[in-house]
Parts: sequence; C-alpha cells; structure tokens
Amino acid sequence: MGVASLAPVRERLANGLTLLVKETRTQPTVTISAMVSAGSTDDPPGSEGAAQLLCRLLDRGAGSYSSDDIADLLDVRGISPAIGATRHATTISCDCLAEDVDIVLPLVCDMVRSPLCPDSEVQVRRGQLLTQLRQDEENPAARALQAAMMLLYGERHPVGRPPKGFVQTVETIGREQLLRFHAAQFGPDRLTLVLVGHIAMSDALAAVTRACGEWVPLGQAASVLPPPPAPSRRRQVVSLPGKSQADIVYGFTTIPRSDPAYYSYWVMNNILGQYGVGGRLGRRIREEQGMAYYAGSVFDAGPIAGPLLVRAGVSATNVDRAIASIDVEVDRLADQGATAAELENAKRYLVGSIPRSLETNAGIAQFLQTAELYGLGLDYDRQLPDRVQAVTDEDVARAAASTMASDRAAIAIAGPYEGE
Repeated sequence: MGVASLAPVRERLANGLTLLVKETRTQPTVTISAMVSAGSTDDPPGSEGAAQLLCRLLDRGAGSYSSDDIADLLDVRGISPAIGATRHATTISCDCLAEDVDIVLPLVCDMVRSPLCPDSEVQVRRGQLLTQLRQDEENPAARALQAAMMLLYGERHPVGRPPKGFVQTVETIGREQLLRFHAAQFGPDRLTLVLVGHIAMSDALAAVTRACGEWVPLGQAASVLPPPPAPSRRRQVVSLPGKSQADIVYGFTTIPRSDPAYYSYWVMNNILGQYGVGGRLGRRIREEQGMAYYAGSVFDAGPIAGPLLVRAGVSATNVDRAIASIDVEVDRLADQGATAAELENAKRYLVGSIPRSLETNAGIAQFLQTAELYGLGLDYDRQLPDRVQAVTDEDVARAAASTMASDRAAIAIAGPYEGE
C-alpha cells in the first residue's frame, strides 16, 4: 500500500460495547464514529421508516441535553455531525478538536443511548421525511430502484422494503413507537465506537466507560435475515408520464459480505461498470451506442446476499434497446469472463484506491467500522491489497457465471415508458 499499517487497538467493555482507537498525531483533531448494528431491516411490520425517522431525531434532544443545548454545544465548536441510517446500521460521525473530546464524546454517546424524541421534533422530522417520500414518488431513479429491490427480495423481505418506509406507515409513527424501537434495537452490545486522531486508547477507554459503562446490554442477538428468493427473470414498469427520461435498474442477488469470493465480485463489478464510462456498460451503451445519459453498476454485499445493480438513464425510445444491450454485456461477461487487460486495470485501480480512502481520519474510521462489522480483523488494511491482487481471471469468470445470467435478472423501468 505504500503506507504504514493502521494497527488500531481494540477493547471490549463488560457490557459488550466495542471500542477501536487509531492514534495519530499529525493534527490536534479526533474523528468520533458511532455505529449501531440496527437499521431499516429492523423496522417493525407496520412501522416501516422507524429507523430513518429515529436517526433524524438523535441530535434533537438526548440524555440531559435539549435540542437547543446540542445545537449550541456543537455550533460553538464548529461541529456538524453526519447522522444516517442504512438498511443494516445507524451511524453518527463527527470531527472535533482533541481538547473537546471529553465534551463531544459523552454527547455522541447520549445521542445513541438515550434520544428524547420530543413530540414537537417528531412532528417536524416526520413531516420532512414524508416530503422526501412524496418527492421520491415522482423520481424515476428512486422508483426504479425501489421496484427492483422488491423484485429481487420480495415485498415482505426486510431488504426489499424501501429504507425510508412508506407514506402510510411513516404517518403513523409517533414518539412511543420510536422509543420502543430504540429500546429493542439499540444497546451497547450492538455499538461500535471508533476514535481516530490525537487520542490514546487509555484516555478513550476512560471516557467511553464513564459515558456508557453502565448502559445495560440488550442480551439478545440481532435477528437473522432470511435469504432472498430464487432468482428468475422478472420485470416491472412504473409509468411516470411527463418525465424527461426513463431510469432502468437491472439487478441480481449475489453473496454475503463474509463470502471469500467477495474480492472476485468486487473486481468483476469494476470491470462491468462500477465507474460508469470506465466499465463495459459505459463504453458500450453510452459511448459506442450513444443511448444512455449514464450507465454503470454497483455491488453492495451485506449480512445476506447483497444486490449487484446495473443502472442506466435513457430516453423512453431507447429503453428496450438499452435492456437488450445490458443482456448482451452481462451474458458475455458470464460466458467469456474478463480480458487480461480488464483484470489488470481493475485490480490496479482498486488497490490504488485503498490508500486514498485512508488519507483522512474520517476515512480510517469508516474503514475500521466496516472491518469490525464483518469481522475482517485488525490488520485488514494490510490484507486487503493482497486479497485483491490474488483474484484471477478464473475467479472473475466464476463469479460472473454464478450470478450474471440475463434469464435471472430483475428489471425495473420508471419514467415515460409504456412498454409491458
């Protein structure tokens, strides 16, 4: 990698909280990253959107801090926390001066441990989420993605549901539902705290123990997600007349993040179209055929078999031609694998991107959170380049052949398109 190993230090509190510290002394700052392994897949039936709504309230009153207290404390220090929820996790991340850690870290812990969710704030944040949901209803890209995920996983599968929930469910979520959701899903045994910067493990451990040492663990394992259904060719059209373009999402389910074949899939997706015009999809569909405003692919492995999604934006008249071209490209990759040049370029790019992702404290914190979430080890930054370099053309061909078959694709089209 050309850089020293991260070599973070890991401690686990008696209540199950995991603490990772990477001490750096280049700047007098610290990145604080808190991740709870609870997200939208944990939303209770009928309360879809609870995780998304809760994350928007974590800084709106927590512990002994009112919403105004939190705003004042952060504003005076120039801190803007990033708070979000995905399907599988809820995160809070912020940068502060090293001298402010003793003030900011307890606040972050309170946000995670004891959000107040005052009724007035729930009403405001619920209204904002409902506005976004209604905007998504008129957004071809959002509608195509939602339809594709439902086709891949099924309407009742937690991964198939939209992370933001539905208008009809979000409208019914109030303070009591949010507090019950928090009590059921948030605990120290599901929390990983990562501190990167000008701080020693001894100081971090003392501060975290003061803030969270008495937090009682949930004492139960997170629910296990069911596997996705068997793949088959299926297609859905979401008609949105009057839009300027149609969005296509064409996808497959792949493997869990823990599968050793992950690195083969990572390389394969880069070759297919991870970086748009740099991959096969961009070259064929956008550059050579001139059909797409954009074309690329994304691979998102998670706790269960995650999706690989081809995404493209085209005029309505080019939808069928674009899908036919995607069919050709995925089948060709499955049948023939990658060329030697494609394999070498993809591996060089991915290995070269690793040190770039670790240039900042925030980048290191995110990397360590992922490594901890999937049990990849404290030396994962040293292992990762070798794992990518070890991928062979046979590995890529095997990954493509096991996933990429046009007769197993889920296809969603949203926009001014009237095809069946």
